[in-house]
Amino acid sequence: MLHWLKERKREKLRGRQFPAAWREIMERNVPFVRHLPPADRKELEEDVLIFLSEKNFEGAGGLKITDEIKVTIAAQACILLLHRKTDYYPSLYSVIVYPHAYIAPQKVQDGRGIIAEGLQPRLGESWTQGAVVLSWDDVLSGAADTRDGRNVVFHEFAHQLDAQDGSMDGAPILTDHSMYATWARVLGEEYERLLQDTALGRDTLLDQYGAANPAEFFAVATEFFFEKPRQLRAQLPQLYNELRRYYKQDPAQLFVYM
Repeated sequence: MLHWLKERKREKLRGRQFPAAWREIMERNVPFVRHLPPADRKELEEDVLIFLSEKNFEGAGGLKITDEIKVTIAAQACILLLHRKTDYYPSLYSVIVYPHAYIAPQKVQDGRGIIAEGLQPRLGESWTQGAVVLSWDDVLSGAADTRDGRNVVFHEFAHQLDAQDGSMDGAPILTDHSMYATWARVLGEEYERLLQDTALGRDTLLDQYGAANPAEFFAVATEFFFEKPRQLRAQLPQLYNELRRYYKQDPAQLFVYM
């Protein structure tokens, strides 16, 4: 019954007129949206209406939440959902936004099992349950340049997708069970290659932060899939193909200028 009521509410939201002011915000702050075909834009606007209805936004560090902040973040989060049956990040309840990069506690365990505690500046983080935390400055800068391979919203919401099976391990829920073997092989091989190249000081296409662990590899690969799709397809075609099958999008064809 609850599922039926939720879907009924979502259908009503999809039928609402998208506010013109919100559309202007999306086109100004998220230039990626300008290149979507009309059908994708309509789907994205419907998804944004649902996302903003279901998720809570909280300002931190003195930041006051505005429609500009909410729409800019929601649009990017919902780009990852296009063309796919989705439950709109079901474990996510709040998006916490700081005005700038923020300081967060961190625990690091070395090879001897010794845990060191300290503080680390962050642009964003994604919790397995409950929240995504973002720096507004970095949300804007990440969205503004659609070709630099860096987008903090894509990155943190890829973690949300990854965590939907209860584990943030670089293996999100796939639509077909037969996809898991190829996914594990391709992403595992590319992760190991990035790990080795990083250790040897070699130049890499993907940001070397992806060598931290398989979860970060998937999030970094997602950023590059949407922001440097032609380079990713040319240099790492198997990885590109796995992400294309997962996201059901082909940005290398859509954004020919990238």
